[in-house]
Amino acid sequence: NIHYIDGPVLEPEFKSFVGMHPIPVVHGMTIAEYAKMINGQGWLSNQLKCKLEIVEVANYNRKTTYSLPINPSPNLPNDQSINLYPSVCFFEGTPLSEGRGTTMQFQVFGSPELPQEHFPFTFTPMPNEGAKNPKFNGQVCYGKDLREAPRQEQLNLSWLMDAYTHYPKKEAFFTNFFTTLSGTKKLQQAIENGKSEAEIRESWQDDLKAYDSMRKNYMIYP
Repeated sequence: NIHYIDGPVLEPEFKSFVGMHPIPVVHGMTIAEYAKMINGQGWLSNQLKCKLEIVEVANYNRKTTYSLPINPSPNLPNDQSINLYPSVCFFEGTPLSEGRGTTMQFQVFGSPELPQEHFPFTFTPMPNEGAKNPKFNGQVCYGKDLREAPRQEQLNLSWLMDAYTHYPKKEAFFTNFFTTLSGTKKLQQAIENGKSEAEIRESWQDDLKAYDSMRKNYMIYP
């Protein structure tokens, strides 16, 4: 997903193994560009600089699509799961399933507690290679099928917000891991306070503009 940047920029107090540096959820860089940024911004401890040897890819640009010949994870089984991962991954910080224990990982979401009348799509997680004991193992989940969603050009918050609106136990919807994933408490607070998706997205813009200005110093590909 190097064709766009989006999401809140990680705040230092929420640094973790999931997110170590002040970059947005979707950072829009190749791993080599990201490595150049880490060096250039001095983000390694003790003023260390990593010795980099970068082999550039010919005829490659930020709109180029590429299907990985080997799945990067048992739970990222195809191009669509990778396309949707930045948005659907937020469900990892909620009580909902994101499709682990199915063949539709990160292409569906659901829960036995969501209302079937609003979420008629059903799936039942079962143990598989990617999840030996998946959330809601053997239970019917009501949710949404995203397998036909288009290529994403920004984070989709509407799925998360729709689930929150209809989840019966709102006080238990967000777990501590949600803050780790988003790198801020502000996203959870904005959803809980009834902010619209447009309002939430607008709140990111100043940080994203500053980040993008920095990112351009390290971009290899047009």
